[in-house]
Amino acid sequence: MSEVIRASIDDKDVVYDITQKTIRAVYPHYYSPGAVEFFSHHHSIDKIINDIEDGNVWLVRDENGSFAGTVTINENEINRLFVLPEHKGKGCGRLLMQFAEKIVAAKYSTAELSASLSAKKIYLKNGYTEVSYNIIDTPNGDKLCYDYMVKQLDSKGGSE
Repeated sequence: MSEVIRASIDDKDVVYDITQKTIRAVYPHYYSPGAVEFFSHHHSIDKIINDIEDGNVWLVRDENGSFAGTVTINENEINRLFVLPEHKGKGCGRLLMQFAEKIVAAKYSTAELSASLSAKKIYLKNGYTEVSYNIIDTPNGDKLCYDYMVKQLDSKGGSE
């Protein structure tokens, strides 16, 4: 059975590897090379370390005990939710999202996130609505597009 655990500083490389491997495998299908590089640098090891030190990073282990994905929760914002491509379709992403929403719902009535083009459809299906469409100009002139989304939560972490 899969389980979600809080990441420790010893897990920094695991979180970084999950993040980078997922970006490198998935994002080139949706974004230009410059946008992929920008996104990869945005999720730097230093940012991951800071989030781990703040107690905001979680990992999911699959039924075999292997790390399959990660999520970062900053107040009511769900960030850096990544599942390794080889673990897609096994429920790890759903488990991480449900876990994150439950954590957020303990203190907030809404969950917020920035949805990449590859993840937007999943978030819409799970009750998130678009608030804004954003474009970031990357240093080499490419564009990184994403949607900022919100979901109303009840006190148990589900949709209202």
